[in-house]
Amino acid sequence: MKRKYVFSSIILLAVALALSTGCGTGGKLTVLNPAITSKMVDREPLGPRLDTLEGKTIYMVDINWGGPDAAYSVFEEVSAWFKQNMPTVKTVIKRKAGMYTTDDPALWKEIAEKGNAAIIGISG
Repeated sequence: MKRKYVFSSIILLAVALALSTGCGTGGKLTVLNPAITSKMVDREPLGPRLDTLEGKTIYMVDINWGGPDAAYSVFEEVSAWFKQNMPTVKTVIKRKAGMYTTDDPALWKEIAEKGNAAIIGISG
């Protein structure tokens, strides 16, 4: 939302500057583009799908975005659904250490060693 206002403000400022300097009469106005020009991070492909969830362990990882209850309560509901509808599926709910922007190598290692799939993200 804030970004939208900044961009709109830049456009309005450029128009006002153009009108006040006579650019409307054929002059040239140069403005900077506020868009991001740096390269984004390389994307990693998703892991292969499991043939079945029966007998598998699914980790659900709250990445701490939106507060302590944002995703956790949703993951508890998903876990309860599995318990009732697919009782052979084991679910493990974890909170990632630190902020959502920091890495948690110990958790990723645990998931790689003990899990078959993971749902990592936010909700709420």
